[in-house]
Amino acid sequence: MTRKFFGTDGIRGTTNSEPLTAATALRVGMAAGTHFLRGDHRHRVVIGKDTRLSGYMMESAMVAGFTSVGMDVVMVGPMPTPAVAMLTKSMRADLGVMISASHNQFFDNGIKLFGPDGFKLSDEDEQSIEALLTATPKLARPELIGRARRIDDARGRYVHYAKSTFPDHLRLDGLKIAVDCANGAAYHVAPDALWELGAEVVALGVEPNGININAQCGSTYPEALQQAVVVGGADIGLALDGDADRLIVCDEHGQLVDGDQLMALIALGLHRRGELKGGAVIATVMSNLGLERKLADSGIALKRTKVGDRHVLAEMRDSGCNVGGEQSGHIILSDHSTTGDGLVAGLQVLAALVEDQRPASALLRQFEPVPQLLKNVRFNGGSPLRDDSVKARIAAAEAELEGRGRLVIRKSGTEPLIRVMAEGDDAAQVERLVDDICAAVQSAA
Repeated sequence: MTRKFFGTDGIRGTTNSEPLTAATALRVGMAAGTHFLRGDHRHRVVIGKDTRLSGYMMESAMVAGFTSVGMDVVMVGPMPTPAVAMLTKSMRADLGVMISASHNQFFDNGIKLFGPDGFKLSDEDEQSIEALLTATPKLARPELIGRARRIDDARGRYVHYAKSTFPDHLRLDGLKIAVDCANGAAYHVAPDALWELGAEVVALGVEPNGININAQCGSTYPEALQQAVVVGGADIGLALDGDADRLIVCDEHGQLVDGDQLMALIALGLHRRGELKGGAVIATVMSNLGLERKLADSGIALKRTKVGDRHVLAEMRDSGCNVGGEQSGHIILSDHSTTGDGLVAGLQVLAALVEDQRPASALLRQFEPVPQLLKNVRFNGGSPLRDDSVKARIAAAEAELEGRGRLVIRKSGTEPLIRVMAEGDDAAQVERLVDDICAAVQSAA
């Protein structure tokens, strides 16, 4: 079945343009609610959102959709995506909804759906909801229309949960931690959790106004965090994205550390303690070859998937692994979470820092990355990757690498971008090949 609404991570687009209009959000509420009306119990959906202005509109529309088919709604307000997943399961809800476009700018928004187990929906569930979106909804009888309420203690519940993932015998006393919340969903909970564990907290990106989410802040724009760490003399910096399912870290010198290094740090620590499951780490085709080599030195395999945390999680579940993620900072630790959780991943990094007793700069760089370059080319429709000149340029680059490196060319699932990545031991060669392919794509776009 061809997908019209669902992409690689739910439904996403520019607000007030299809498919991100209030009318479509209403229909998604009706369709998803209808799909999850199973059994004779009173049905419930948990709805969270990030801080973008359009969240009010989307939330109201979805509440109307869910209640119209007979599902009760619990609204938790601005909360991280992993918090919504956790609350969906803990509240015995039938469905969870996160209204967010993650790291995108404020004018975009999205809808992510979670099942009653707290995991993102399967392809089969999404296809069923897709079909219902174009069908006539079966509305509830007047006496069975759902009710809606807000709960005030959702933040506290999530802070308690996040802290429970931090080892009981450790504290953050004596550490000065800068955290950039991207003016997004974690603007309260992340600083609170760190402070309650004993840290001195320097909080950035904690003044959301509806349009400044991810605006020159957070994991996509970490420069402000890097400067704050250096100027303020912090021991480490944590940067989250708009819905707080992504983490990027910088050391005390302001040097950035990506998700590959964080996965290596966490996985090797678990391996030393005999707690790494499945004998492997799950990552995507974008993860650096240096990560694969570092893990192999300890007898740990690296299994690669397509880009997207849902693919990583699916392989984790199939392989029985408890560590997976993406270079971009989506870290999934299945012993704690059902989805990527930037705060929980950050707490595992901080636990390693406390136990190691060395500066972050000495701890965080677990391996020397192989030269890798990723560039994005924006296009205005069509299929540039099907162009003969682009195909020829890609084939020539693959032949030149001759197995000594990797080439990953893909269309973004969330934005109108072609992503061009190459890696190999020769940095100059990598840059030239990426530029050549980007030029070909631009000409064809």
